[in-house]
Amino acid sequence: MRLSLLALLLAVVGIWAIEHDSVCEEGSADCPEPSHLVIRLAKRDDTLAAAIADQHDMRVVGRPFLDSHYFLEHVDDSKKTKRHKREAVERLRDSADVEWVEEQRPRSRVKRDYTFFDDTADQSFSTNDRHKRSDARDPKRYWPDPLYPEQWYLVKGAVGNYDMNVIEAWDLGYTGKNVSVSILDDGIQRDHLDLYSNYDPMASTDINDHDDDPTPQNNGDNKHGTRCAGEVAAIAGNNQCGVGVAYNAKIGGVRMLDGPVSDSVEAASLSLNQHHIDIYSASWGPEDDGKTFDGPGPLARQAFYKGIKEGRGGKGNIFVWASGNGGQRQDSCSADGYTTSIYTLSISSATFDNHRPWYLEECPSSIATTYSSANMNEPAIVTVDVPSGCTKKHTGTSASAPLAAGIIALALEANPSLTWRDMQHIVLRTANPTPLLNNPGWSTNGVGRKISNKFGYGLMDGGALVKMAKKWQTVPEQHMCTYEYKLSEPNPRPLTSRSILNFTLSVGGCESGTPVLYLEHVQVVATVRFGKRGDLRLTLYSPRGTRSELLPPRPQDFNTNGFHKWPFLSVQMWGEDPRGDWTLTVETVSENRNLGGTFHDWMLLLYGTESPAQSNDPVYAGAVPVSASARHRADGTTQVQFARSPDPFAGFTAGDASFPAGDGFGGGDPTSAAASSVGGYMAADTEAKNPQELTYGDLKNAGNCHPECDDSGCHESQSATGCFKCRNLAQSQRNRAGFKCVSTCDAGYFEDKAQHSCKMCSPKCKTCSQQEVCDSCTGAQLLIDVDHYGQLDHGQCVAECPKGLMTDYDSDPLQPKCILPKNPCAKGYFFAGDGRGSGSCAVCHEACATCHGPSPVQCDQCNTGYANKTVGYCRPCCKSGEQPDVVHCGSLQILPASLLS
Repeated sequence: MRLSLLALLLAVVGIWAIEHDSVCEEGSADCPEPSHLVIRLAKRDDTLAAAIADQHDMRVVGRPFLDSHYFLEHVDDSKKTKRHKREAVERLRDSADVEWVEEQRPRSRVKRDYTFFDDTADQSFSTNDRHKRSDARDPKRYWPDPLYPEQWYLVKGAVGNYDMNVIEAWDLGYTGKNVSVSILDDGIQRDHLDLYSNYDPMASTDINDHDDDPTPQNNGDNKHGTRCAGEVAAIAGNNQCGVGVAYNAKIGGVRMLDGPVSDSVEAASLSLNQHHIDIYSASWGPEDDGKTFDGPGPLARQAFYKGIKEGRGGKGNIFVWASGNGGQRQDSCSADGYTTSIYTLSISSATFDNHRPWYLEECPSSIATTYSSANMNEPAIVTVDVPSGCTKKHTGTSASAPLAAGIIALALEANPSLTWRDMQHIVLRTANPTPLLNNPGWSTNGVGRKISNKFGYGLMDGGALVKMAKKWQTVPEQHMCTYEYKLSEPNPRPLTSRSILNFTLSVGGCESGTPVLYLEHVQVVATVRFGKRGDLRLTLYSPRGTRSELLPPRPQDFNTNGFHKWPFLSVQMWGEDPRGDWTLTVETVSENRNLGGTFHDWMLLLYGTESPAQSNDPVYAGAVPVSASARHRADGTTQVQFARSPDPFAGFTAGDASFPAGDGFGGGDPTSAAASSVGGYMAADTEAKNPQELTYGDLKNAGNCHPECDDSGCHESQSATGCFKCRNLAQSQRNRAGFKCVSTCDAGYFEDKAQHSCKMCSPKCKTCSQQEVCDSCTGAQLLIDVDHYGQLDHGQCVAECPKGLMTDYDSDPLQPKCILPKNPCAKGYFFAGDGRGSGSCAVCHEACATCHGPSPVQCDQCNTGYANKTVGYCRPCCKSGEQPDVVHCGSLQILPASLLS
């Protein structure tokens, strides 16, 4: 009985653990042998890591990553038996200095190109007409590089005289100077004649062989990374091959695909020199076979998060990703967790004749498109080759992502202050759908932009991108609202063949936190089981009528498990007002009546801002143009605005045109009465006609008080810091005396309801609910979301999760947390594991209703008759008249000192 219980327990643990198809259960026939051994220390200490490795007959290889993670390998590996290796790892787990250790298994990762017969001497699609058109268009930009005329995607060589308008960016003076791009791939030929002077060793390393030389093996299989690098930064005017899109950018490469690829290999690649590298370009991902759901593991997700939080001095690294080549197998990039990450720009492909390539995958997370290859006898992408020479046959979405990275490098040179979110904004706002509109599937979203599951927002436009980058204002802080659908009975809901279920959530702008009124990313996190996963279709409808097909049917996918809390992403509602009803449609297209399944749950994650991203964006009803309640004038006074129009789209027209002054979209002088009223907003009168003669102490009422002042008046007109008393909340000033009146507390403050005031959070917190209890952390720190865990408590911010806690990057991608591993045991029991996946369920202490360990200090919830409000552990509740500090009982509430005296 005990063995069967344990087997059941481990099976449950396995179900929880398998989020991706590449994760396998140890011991199963299809589970590969571990390829990498990784440890984590409390902080980086290279000397200590080397000593620990030596104690266990191992050695540290390569450089540390994610601050304090180290690759270890066994000395004389080939002479060690599996048992000896396993015992050495067990001893590592018992080391007091090692916070975490894991033997990692390789995951299947493929390059997103395909094979042409590659004859670099082939000039079959070269035409004098195309050459002349390039020269005539701009004589200053005719490079002597022999294959430059064949770069049809730069010289108006696509059908209809289209290209990606890169020459306009060059003519404006932007060529990628001072921007560093790293190609995460199978290496880079750093001494190639068309790359060497742009090579950046700080953006390069070899993770496969654990050294600093990214040069690929010259075996015919490792040309991919070098070709991608040439697209970005091939030297211009040197009579070699062609010209890179950002031909003055610094280019590096990480050799990481020429060997087993584990979560740690990906994390080490994505986290390389994040302070130095601006753009990471990746043209690989899970199998594009039409049957795989897979994405980044925990360490890679941590690397993404640290990159957008700390990279580029806090502005965030730019991660560019190829959307995938599984179109022929009817694959969808929605099943790829790299392209459905909010941190990546997913790039699709178009052919020279502006059509969908045969390999293109569809999904609503693709943000834009660049040109790439078509069929074998049609033009592809020109670039450098390994170990020397050139090719005109670079292919697939592999070729599209580096072109996008090069164009983005031009924009970063134009405005180095752009954040990772700024870049996503300007890429989608400047993308040009016009060349691609002859393809089926285009629609118009709720703010008038053309969208497509094939091409995102359209073809990237280098000239438009750099011009918008130059004048772009940094976007407001991004917030996230979570809406969880509560499934009524039957729960879970049964699914049958040829059925459709609709689930509707009403969204009100995130009343519990900072409102999200201007959408950016939208995620649906869902759990569905079905007898054939490929027969599922998921579609999301926004309140503005935008339809996003999150998951199309995939005929090759015969998986019988479905997917567990998979994060589908759409960028197609960008800029919309989220308030209203959202509907998720779950459809089964199976004709097999014997197939069935269950729909379990779904959450809607809305990312965006409370105010418009730019001053000339439309202002929605109930929103504020600039700050929490007011727009500040240049003269120091404040103009308060009040919503009047109930229709947030009244008078709104499509596109991102610059609106003239007085049109209600923020153009012109924001302090003028005309500008503030035409667009549905009315300015408060800034001059009091009949100020009341009120006094407060020795101060005389100035009249025309700020709306946050109460009726007692103010000593300074229209100033939130000039009130005698506050109508709502008084907020202390940072680094100065006095207070200002606010309706809600600013970020970095918490509300003291008893005193009707906002008090400052601890400097450790970004936001908080009490001074030392953080709700979110600064930088890339993690939030402890467990009560009374050792010396840590709920609401503390840490750089790494302590031993025994796991990192949760999924429930709130904007603020990852340290949580307890999921407890597979019944209520009142905890999983007493041995650190190797084995163990049993043990009874909690009598003080605990639920727990993560045997003592009352490890209660997650107190049992009936116990409380932990007074101290950090559960103890018997106080009886009438008992004082907690006298009889060591637990108070059911924290009482004010005045009531205890």
